[in-house]
Amino acid sequence: MSTSRLFKQKLGQKPKIIVIVGPTTSGKSHLAVKISRKFKGEIISADSRQVYKGMDIGTAKPTKAEIQSIPHHLIDIKNPNQNYTLAEYKKDCLKKIKKILQRNNLPIIVGGTGLYIKAVVDNLDIPPASPNSQLRKKLEKELKEKGLPHLYEKLISLDPEAAYIIDKNNPRRIIRALEITIITNKPFSLQRKQGQPLFNALKIGINLPKEKLKNKIRKRTGQMIKNGLVNEVEALIKKYNPSLTVFDAIGYREIINYLNGKITLSEAVELIKRSTWRYAKRQMTWFRKDKEIIWASNEKEALILAKKFLGN
Repeated sequence: MSTSRLFKQKLGQKPKIIVIVGPTTSGKSHLAVKISRKFKGEIISADSRQVYKGMDIGTAKPTKAEIQSIPHHLIDIKNPNQNYTLAEYKKDCLKKIKKILQRNNLPIIVGGTGLYIKAVVDNLDIPPASPNSQLRKKLEKELKEKGLPHLYEKLISLDPEAAYIIDKNNPRRIIRALEITIITNKPFSLQRKQGQPLFNALKIGINLPKEKLKNKIRKRTGQMIKNGLVNEVEALIKKYNPSLTVFDAIGYREIINYLNGKITLSEAVELIKRSTWRYAKRQMTWFRKDKEIIWASNEKEALILAKKFLGN
């Protein structure tokens, strides 16, 4: 089947999309660009930090050359002081997929935010709870005064099942889950029901050996510093409140602490490497639970999977 006829589906058939997942620094974006070039694709980011303008180096956004050569979507759509919910992401992503399919191109979702991907691919019915600024400020104050473990325990006491779906190290997700639980007076875990899948999705996971991934994390952290991460963070906190939850992202909080004189730059770099590795392990724990993901150890394997799936 030629690429030009790829998305002219027969009646009743679901449109095909490709999803690329894996831990941070594993090479997801590079693979997505390769598949896009080969199969007339457009890339949709599934990264909860790349949606924010100005957070470029620390979130490893695609290069200008990559963005110019392949259309990228859902990057730089919010300011750091603006909220962006899971429900909004699902709505925006579905709109982009529809438009890409109308252009007869291949939608490729790529990123490490597992909940974003699950919301779209599993068609989650997400509770329509609007953000409550007063409640959020209260929860953020608790976070600052009592710490993240306190907030997580508070969530688990209200909704024990949340322990299986919310990362205990992610303050944004914990605060949002608490917000929804308190506003609706219903456990967060019971409010996200899976609907009928909207797409025929090939999920490709990038699986790198532990030491190779660790080495890539070390190299990328050093490269981020060389590329101007300190200047990026400095510019952001001149414009926005440095205590914003969005700046708890790995790479940003550490550099903020360095700029505030709490730690040295070398200490900040080591903390970034350590936190990134821990985050990568949590991502793999999440993705390993999804039995639909087909793991590839290199780009060649991934391209073969894509070709077979698309029937080319």
